[in-house]
Amino acid sequence: MRIPDEIRSQLAVKFTVLFPHLDERQRRLLMAAEARVLGHGGVRAVARAASVSETTVRKGVFELETGEEPLGRVRRPGGGRKRVADLDTGLRPALLALVEPDERGDPMSPLRWTVKSTRNLARELARAGHKVSADTVADLLREEGFSLQANAKTIEGSQHPDRDAQFRYLNEQARDHRDAGQPVISVDTKKKELVGEFKNNGRQWRPAADPMPVSVHDFADPQLGKAVPYGIYDLAANTGWVNVGTDHDTAAFAVESIRRWWSGQGRTTYPQATQLLITADAGGSNGYRTRTWKLELARLAAETGLTITVCHLPPGTSKWNKIEHRLFSHITMNWRGRPLTSH
Repeated sequence: MRIPDEIRSQLAVKFTVLFPHLDERQRRLLMAAEARVLGHGGVRAVARAASVSETTVRKGVFELETGEEPLGRVRRPGGGRKRVADLDTGLRPALLALVEPDERGDPMSPLRWTVKSTRNLARELARAGHKVSADTVADLLREEGFSLQANAKTIEGSQHPDRDAQFRYLNEQARDHRDAGQPVISVDTKKKELVGEFKNNGRQWRPAADPMPVSVHDFADPQLGKAVPYGIYDLAANTGWVNVGTDHDTAAFAVESIRRWWSGQGRTTYPQATQLLITADAGGSNGYRTRTWKLELARLAAETGLTITVCHLPPGTSKWNKIEHRLFSHITMNWRGRPLTSH
């Protein structure tokens, strides 16, 4: 029996409206029901109206007649389109060879010196005959236990056998001075900062689409130069003091900063002080090998009448210097996202 064109048009409209709201099995059952109503020739008419194969409609008729229970899922296990990695067995090894060329592949890998983004990896795999998208590359990398990683500062190198003894001595000195009411300070130079309209890392809240404009290049301004912050942290009083230089980080500048701290703050806080303990890292302007540092400290001791003791932290342990996480870190957090426009 020939199905009239008008009926086929009505079916096409019905399927167009309903199919977006149905899953695959529901679509098959709907087409099967319509085909049974039409009788002979109904399968072909429904298939043409729905733009599907007659086999799909017949499968729906079979499911409708046998009264199969719902599967709880759209497809049977194993149904649907196969994954790219299953169809292309060489894709996964080729990807691993690109990601880790030294360990799993050729050290002359084409991406040896290139940022290994998923787009670059997908592009290189396509050149090698593996058709794959960047999203699929990301999924495969996660399955292989990869994730985006930054460098981790965990390798400290060899440790001196007297490291613990050095720290114990430093702690004992600090405790003895503090218990006697003598000042104990931690000193260091914060990294030099460009002065002017220059980018500063970090973000802060501003009106949408209105970032603070800064210079494209980080060339020091010849008039403003750089800022050299030298910090002094009072361990007992839990207070910080910063002196900002305008030229270079020298030993004379470091001792002058301590001198100004003592004159402006230390002397008032410790009027009975006869000793001063300074803890510092092992390098820079206050390094243990710098003769000018020792000479300037001797002059400061003669001027103030203080007995000055310096305890240097062992090499490679500057992160344990109290000023780093008690003063400088807070300056950095408060400073973020804004250019330093003046001294």
